[in-house]
Amino acid sequence: MTTILITGSKGQLGNEMQQAAKRYPQFNYIYTDVDELDICDKTSLDSFVKANSVNFIVNCAAYTAVDKAEDDVELCYKINSDAVRNIGEVVTSNSIKVVHVSTDYVFDGTNHIPYRENQEVSPATVYGKSKLAGEQALIESCKESVIIRTAWLYSSFGNNFVKTMMKLGTERDSLNVIFDQIGSPTYAADLAEAILKVISSEKFVPGIYHFSDEGVCSWYDFTKTIHKIAGISCNVQPIESKDFPVRTPRPHYSVLNKAKIKSTYGIKIPHWEESLEKCINILRKI
Repeated sequence: MTTILITGSKGQLGNEMQQAAKRYPQFNYIYTDVDELDICDKTSLDSFVKANSVNFIVNCAAYTAVDKAEDDVELCYKINSDAVRNIGEVVTSNSIKVVHVSTDYVFDGTNHIPYRENQEVSPATVYGKSKLAGEQALIESCKESVIIRTAWLYSSFGNNFVKTMMKLGTERDSLNVIFDQIGSPTYAADLAEAILKVISSEKFVPGIYHFSDEGVCSWYDFTKTIHKIAGISCNVQPIESKDFPVRTPRPHYSVLNKAKIKSTYGIKIPHWEESLEKCINILRKI
């Protein structure tokens, strides 16, 4: 039986991988987070995959605190780049395939049409630069790897924009939300499903792929839809990015072209509003 090691299993995507795995019982799964397996320790990683006869690694582990990363540069690179190189070198020496999750932050967000996988990368943040370094390290060290870039990830697990807007919408009479940053919200459950479809495909085709849910919106539109589905009455006002200063610049345009992953693996991607409703229905029951 094929054994899949999933790192970062306590995060949004890692938790959704555990849910999606129930629909793929043909595989054996091992779920780890830093307490069980430190992927920054190459020797421990190598021993672990050998002891457990691992066939695939799905790397969901990442340093994702975008603002904090500007001060925490060493740790950010250690997790997002050095650890990914460790994975690449270990999987190569043990004939293991890997699926690694990356980000839209490898682009500078100045495009006006959806980003394709082969477009020039130009990260503007420490986080984005560290994730790009991780991509490059994996490509250099492992030929049998699939890198999936995603954006605007949310889930019923962990902390994310959807949960925050639902909470604030019930606590406040009004909210100001940015309208000039555009992207595609991605339900982590949809990404988890796509990853398992890649692994279960008859042909594993290495390379860089993009995945997000279909459709586009601004953070303002996203918030309005969250409140509409959740039945929250709150006065949401659109503001410009300049009126909501943050330490680290966010991409103004994060839309990804998904044609490659759809054509290569036959993956059908739902519209973000459809997936958002599924997530909110789960949150209502919690």
